[in-house]
Amino acid sequence: MKAQDLMAKAVQAAASAKVLLDTGDGDGASNRAYYAMFDAARAALLASGFDMGKTHRGVLIAFSDRLIKNGSVPQEMGRLLKRAETFRYVADYEGNPVELSDAREMVEQAETFVASMRVSITLM
Repeated sequence: MKAQDLMAKAVQAAASAKVLLDTGDGDGASNRAYYAMFDAARAALLASGFDMGKTHRGVLIAFSDRLIKNGSVPQEMGRLLKRAETFRYVADYEGNPVELSDAREMVEQAETFVASMRVSITLM
C-alpha cells in the first residue's frame, strides 16, 4: 500500500465522520474520525520510510517514536491521535454514547490532523 492510498482512506473517513455527525451519530462519527487520523498517521509513517506497525498500538507507538519525538510532526498531533483513540474506544466498546459535542470536536480534530499529515508528507 502507498502513502497516497492511505491518505485517500483518511480523507474519506474524515468525510464519513462529518456525515455521521450530521445525522446525530456521535459514536459513528467518533469511530470514523479516529480512523481518519489512524490512516493519516500510517500514511505519514510510510512516507517517512518507517514501518507502520501491525496493530493500532504499534502504529501509535511508531508514530510517537518516529515522527513526534524527532520533531517531524508537532507534539499536538500526537495528543490529538491519542485522544481520538480514547473516544473511539468509548464509541465502540463502552455502554454510554459519545456526546455530540465531543464527537463534533473529534471530527474537527480529525480534519486538522489529516490536513497536517498531508502537509507533513509533502515536506518529507
